[in-house]
Amino acid sequence: MFVDMPLTDLRAYRPTPSEPADFDDFWRQTLAESRALAGPARFEPCESGLRTVDVFDVSFSGYGGHEVRGWLLLPRNVEGPLPCVVQFVGYNGGRGLPHQNLTWSAAGYANLVMDTRGQGSGGWTHAVTPDPAPAGAPHTAGYLTRGIESPRTYYYRRVFTDAVLAVDTALAHPRVDRERVVVQGASQGGGIAIAASALHQEVAAALVDVPFLCHFRRAAEITAAAPYSELPTFCRTQRHREQEAFGTLEYFDGMNLAARATAPALFSVALMDSVCPPSTVFAAYNRWRGEKDITVWTFNGHEGGGGFQTEEQFRFLAGLFG
Repeated sequence: MFVDMPLTDLRAYRPTPSEPADFDDFWRQTLAESRALAGPARFEPCESGLRTVDVFDVSFSGYGGHEVRGWLLLPRNVEGPLPCVVQFVGYNGGRGLPHQNLTWSAAGYANLVMDTRGQGSGGWTHAVTPDPAPAGAPHTAGYLTRGIESPRTYYYRRVFTDAVLAVDTALAHPRVDRERVVVQGASQGGGIAIAASALHQEVAAALVDVPFLCHFRRAAEITAAAPYSELPTFCRTQRHREQEAFGTLEYFDGMNLAARATAPALFSVALMDSVCPPSTVFAAYNRWRGEKDITVWTFNGHEGGGGFQTEEQFRFLAGLFG
């Protein structure tokens, strides 16, 4: 069933944002601190059993100089600098195995798959990157309220910084065309892609599917589905910390970040999505500053367009890059 507003209302939905006065300074300082600690990335050739793709086990410096892992997949026997898709993963997943990440290299792109720190035990794709930062004050099981007592300790400060430095890593690789670096992700990966686009000026395009981490307040009020359900659970048990929690989330809301993103973007939304309700997606999409389009999947849930949306993405990038 439909879980939100009519499509005509969604296309016009522009909730009044609440942005901290120091939003831009916060992110400028955060990224500068971590870039100052960054060492050179390492790309170790990896025997994967794949015959048409060269695979590299990637280690790069993320937030606070912490090591973040990933995969780099390059189409074999292809000459010249390649467009690159920097790929971010959904909630509680990780980089998985190389053969689980073949779409973009098969389409002729370099593909950097970023591991998500601390995640990867959700039963679908595993990860190898720890999150060495302390958990901080009591939080709901999961990641959405971890460190939520302050924007400086919040979990997604580290993840979004990792994502920006993953783009730095792609840009620095000799096989990558610096003019054609794309960010891509679905659900949590889509929310991370919004952040990377907003915080990195050299992103050439963004592919954002059914994004999580947008319009937190509305999501917490209208859906009982996880992971957003972690927020009302937290506020129900930590009653005195509601204002503090939502104050922190303003620094990480896809609505606020999208207003700073200027790259061309293709979004997707599913009108029967109870995990990332359509109004939360449109709240970010409608504030995106760059050229944009959105594919609407009327009768789908959080799976969105699946492989059909991937075909839309191929066409979108072909229109941009030729």
